[in-house]
Amino acid sequence: MFVFVLNCGSSSFKYQLLDMSDERRVATGLVERIGMKDSVLAYEPAHGEKVKETAGIADHEAAIKKVLNKLIDPRTGVIQSLSDIGAIGHRVVHGGEKFSGSVRITDAVIEALKENVPLAPLHNPPNITGIEAMQKALPGVPNVGVFDTSFHAAMPPESYLYALPYEWYEKYHVRRYGFHGTSHRFVSERAARMLGIDEDRFNGITCHMGNGSSFTAVRNGKSFDTSMGMTPLEGIVMGTRCGDIDAGILSYLAVNAHMSLADIDNALNKKSGLQGISGVSSDMRDLHRAAAEGNARARLAVDVLLHRTLKYIGAYAIELGRVDAIVFTGGIGENDIDFRASVVERLTLLDVKLDAAANDVRGKETVISTADSPIKILVVPTNEELVIARDTRDILSGR
Repeated sequence: MFVFVLNCGSSSFKYQLLDMSDERRVATGLVERIGMKDSVLAYEPAHGEKVKETAGIADHEAAIKKVLNKLIDPRTGVIQSLSDIGAIGHRVVHGGEKFSGSVRITDAVIEALKENVPLAPLHNPPNITGIEAMQKALPGVPNVGVFDTSFHAAMPPESYLYALPYEWYEKYHVRRYGFHGTSHRFVSERAARMLGIDEDRFNGITCHMGNGSSFTAVRNGKSFDTSMGMTPLEGIVMGTRCGDIDAGILSYLAVNAHMSLADIDNALNKKSGLQGISGVSSDMRDLHRAAAEGNARARLAVDVLLHRTLKYIGAYAIELGRVDAIVFTGGIGENDIDFRASVVERLTLLDVKLDAAANDVRGKETVISTADSPIKILVVPTNEELVIARDTRDILSGR
């Protein structure tokens, strides 16, 4: 069965087509700037040249049609007919408390997703748009929703509850939900296999570090605690998101800087984090270059991220009691050799030991700790699309 995986944003989407007979990726791509006159469609078959086109694409439905046409194009296609696509798997950011696992999309599920929009106003609407566009493009083909939050549904109340009036949780569902669940799930399962540990006995700290970052304490193969909260704003410092801050800052800025709630929210999400501290960039590669050239704020941004990283790893190690592995993934986690080294070298209390030669790698699954390190340090490239495709296949086959 071929599964088409869609990760839909407000003006863009990423996609993959996978052959689930051997879990092989047969095509991948990205459509950006949807609704603009210079929309960009990128398409790359597994065995062929990458195609990139720039032209106006009116909406998501039109963009999806263009991608599907690429899949069956006589020159660049990878399948004979659209009827070869057996299912569509969708990344959905927020499942709230309604969805603790992946589900087949029905009208009732779509209505429930719309009810969750207040929990993820920037993410769930485009996810719904993608579902509805695929239903029109491939009528009768089943759609499955796979939620960023579902891996974290196993968290106990002491992990997910905030110390706020309890009725806020009861009436307004104010609680920690966590995100990047498909990534944390994938890399924790891979880490367990790499170390020869049963998945339901694996204890680890998974560090998904990219433009958006989150850490998860995995106990016996399940999420026990995670850094992102009710929204993807809480937790570790990110590219343009602030991570943990004193909530009193909001009222302080409203009174003293005369900022509206909307302006504060925009600044916390889009003008903070590495970008806000450095004033240079949200990209760690740019910050390393600027720091090497003597830019003190760029150096400070990296140092703040390092400080928060150590803080979370230390806290989660205490929470878990036993740690089999610390796992790095995501754009920074998989590729930033120097940052990984800076983290591991400061974990002396955990007695971890870095193998510098093994750490000299980017985007490759490997163990970067020494053989005698009691806690293993791993780099595991994430594969959220494969998790989505597997769940889609399993739900439709009744597994």
